[in-house]
Amino acid sequence: MLLLGIDLGTSSIKVSVVDAATNTKLVSTSFPESEAPILSDRMGWAEQDPKTWWSHTKEAIKKAHKSGLYNPKDISAIGIAYQMHGLVVIDKAHRPLRNAIIWCDSRAVELGNDAFSKLEEQSFLTTHLNSPGNFTASKLAWVKQHEPKLYDQIYKFMLPGDYLSMCFTGEINSNVSSISEGVLWDFAANRLSETLLHHYGIEETLVPALFPVFSTYGKIRPAVAQELGLSPEAVVTFKAGDQPNNALSLNVFEPGEVAATAGTSGVIYAVTDKLVYDSQSRINTFAHVNYEDDNPNLGVLLCINGTGIQNSWLKKISAMGYDYPQINELAATVPIGSEGVQVLPFGNGAERMLLNKTVHAHIENLDFVRHDAAHLWRAAQEGIAFAFRYGLDIMRENGIQPEVVRAGYANLFLSPIFQQSFAGATGIGVELYDNDGSVGAALGAGLGAGVYVSRREAFSSLKKRATIAPTHVELYDELYYKWKKSLTHKLSI
Repeated sequence: MLLLGIDLGTSSIKVSVVDAATNTKLVSTSFPESEAPILSDRMGWAEQDPKTWWSHTKEAIKKAHKSGLYNPKDISAIGIAYQMHGLVVIDKAHRPLRNAIIWCDSRAVELGNDAFSKLEEQSFLTTHLNSPGNFTASKLAWVKQHEPKLYDQIYKFMLPGDYLSMCFTGEINSNVSSISEGVLWDFAANRLSETLLHHYGIEETLVPALFPVFSTYGKIRPAVAQELGLSPEAVVTFKAGDQPNNALSLNVFEPGEVAATAGTSGVIYAVTDKLVYDSQSRINTFAHVNYEDDNPNLGVLLCINGTGIQNSWLKKISAMGYDYPQINELAATVPIGSEGVQVLPFGNGAERMLLNKTVHAHIENLDFVRHDAAHLWRAAQEGIAFAFRYGLDIMRENGIQPEVVRAGYANLFLSPIFQQSFAGATGIGVELYDNDGSVGAALGAGLGAGVYVSRREAFSSLKKRATIAPTHVELYDELYYKWKKSLTHKLSI
């Protein structure tokens, strides 16, 4: 039996095919080759066409098939990971009514803040563990307020992974983990949030049917099976946001276990069985993939919008044809601290951990005689690591005390400079594993289909690649507090 995992990212769709008998990855591919664009008609807006996600998914699957390493008809179960917090709205014919409003779009910030100021009188934080903020429910409320004619045509709203699942199966559904991303789950009552739906005037009929995370969401449509060469008996059996799925891919399920990722955005994701919330909602708590009534495991999420996107932006404007390994090699010739150059990596919209303020990215202390591109490249990775430290300190304030962090050997964690900077700045060891989101989604599909009798069986092939111990901690502390002073100044302006 083969398992297909799909990771619907911001920049591309990645797919992996896993042999369930041996837990080995047969092939991984992605599409498109270059980064998919983010549409931004106004400052702070970020959209993508969901129809493009579907076409890119099909192209990525066809590309995997061309490897000839497996029989596509042996794929029995499909798992989907996706960029969190987005909004897709469809009509009764299942057609998207507008572009998806994606995770880093900040148009609904003020609307969410206003809702929170009114709902906190009802102890909203203690029941929902988050401010409505800029999450999916607030994005939908923005559509209702600013595009009322379009809103009246909505049949269902959904998260990005729900849309992709619908394209495969024709069925419209979601789950508690996904719907909690929209701050639409009342954890105290353990049900859909009547409070926020009522406040925003959103009809409950617009909410998809809710299934357990590991479920049969639907059998793929015959036309899809024919186009993609798949068995018509294949089913979608798992879907989760990219960060809960990243934790799953690293076998992070139990309280005290912590995962991290540093792709377009950066995340630390800690599992707890406590109803944790930050009084200022700078970190967020959602239902984890193994959240159940009698096992209420939650994921406490710190998100930084501008991490890998800053690295790729700098590469695009300054790398002169170098690839990332060459950039890292040159940056390594610069000493820790980048000889005074500092970078604030907040150029990708409003940052939740900064109270939804848009600080923008900044490069500081440049000396045109002493500094060159290598200083910028190193300072960028150090600045991202310091942003993680800033957020981790918020998590520590709220009782999350990680001793080790698991991360996939991917994206920024491929860089020795970032590995060193992250461990040194946070003072926490990092365990690196050869795994990624699409493989995790495939393993999730196996769990959802009952292929594996236990999580231990599903992750029996997970191998640790390396452990990065914190070094130069005192030096990184000194540099961090200089960096933080600069950030504090920007926040006060």
